[in-house]
Amino acid sequence: MKRYIYIIVALCLLNFSCATVLADTGEVQPPEIVGKAGIVMDVLTGKVLYEKNAHMQLEPASTTKIMTAILALERGNLSDTVVTSKEPPRVDGSRIYLEEGEELTLEQMLYGMMLNSGNDAAVAIAEHIGGSVESFVKMMNAKAREIGAYNTSYVNPSGLPAEGHVTTAYDLALISRYALLNLPEFRKIVASKTKEVPWQGQDWDRQLVNLNKLLWNYEGADGVKTGYTSRAGHTLVASATRDGWQLISVVLKSDTRIWSDSAALLDYGFDNFEIKNVIGEGASITEEKVKYGDPVHLVTKEGFTVVVEKNGLPITKKIVLNPDIKAPIAKGEVLGQLVFLQGENQLGSVNLIAAGDVKRKIYTFWWFWLISIVLAFYVPFRIMVGIRRYRRHKQRIQYVTYMKRYR
Repeated sequence: MKRYIYIIVALCLLNFSCATVLADTGEVQPPEIVGKAGIVMDVLTGKVLYEKNAHMQLEPASTTKIMTAILALERGNLSDTVVTSKEPPRVDGSRIYLEEGEELTLEQMLYGMMLNSGNDAAVAIAEHIGGSVESFVKMMNAKAREIGAYNTSYVNPSGLPAEGHVTTAYDLALISRYALLNLPEFRKIVASKTKEVPWQGQDWDRQLVNLNKLLWNYEGADGVKTGYTSRAGHTLVASATRDGWQLISVVLKSDTRIWSDSAALLDYGFDNFEIKNVIGEGASITEEKVKYGDPVHLVTKEGFTVVVEKNGLPITKKIVLNPDIKAPIAKGEVLGQLVFLQGENQLGSVNLIAAGDVKRKIYTFWWFWLISIVLAFYVPFRIMVGIRRYRRHKQRIQYVTYMKRYR
């Protein structure tokens, strides 16, 4: 009996010691999410901070409308009048209850689509921008390729279930990042909690309420789009900004715990990483010797910003110059790179360019020395010839003067 007690105690101590070792490593474990796929991405740099099945194709549901909004904002005018055809009122799912012939501005349609997830508004926008839903879908797929979302395929502008209508967590993050970086009006719309939109034929306006709960209960939340169908499950692309740093999280194929999933992913990013502006554009780096010319001053062509783990190793810099730098050099010419390292890990690099022109010194040309050698012999020779001619001329003058005087 005692032997069994000793074994149990030993196992307990072993488990405790193992747990202690794991705790002492200081390694932060990423969150466990319910969703089948997820990702956290930095908006500015595009760096992925967390991923789970990020490239698995799944149905996006209404997060599809992010792409619909992108095309509407890039190809339309917010003041455009969008006339509702007979098709939008027939659309299933969430709606803002458009009626055939009803007119709203493109801006109002966008609010109806992005806040209340109106499928009818999505179809109305698609017909207005593309002429037809089919043409608009082609534009959506072309734009996805342009952004780099190669595993995304759209069949409709709303996200209703359809065969072949798929995306990935990574692609959705790329698409959302594109919108947040390039479209100020998109940022404004998806960050709005409520909006009043006219309701034609009614004595009151539509009171739109954003379905993104994180806007109310997560610090810094500022977008972007919810989604749900029975096939896709709950989907959510969320964004949040803290101290000027914006992150995107994507969760696909989840359940009602998607809100805690998304909050956990964003917390993981903010708690364990930080963004650093390592160097700015035009920063003075060094002065280097130039063959055939004066030294050249090197500056950075662009700035460098990186996301790293908190309390990580310091970031170091290494200059890598082009071989055989020689004049002439034009201002802005790339002459090397400034490489950024964290330990043995290369974080990235920026180009080093010439701060000004460097002309080749004249005495470095071969023809300069040829001319110099020729002149070194020719000039003294011409001087000697000139002196001799002068002396002869002087003698002639003296002789003529003498003859005239004594003739």
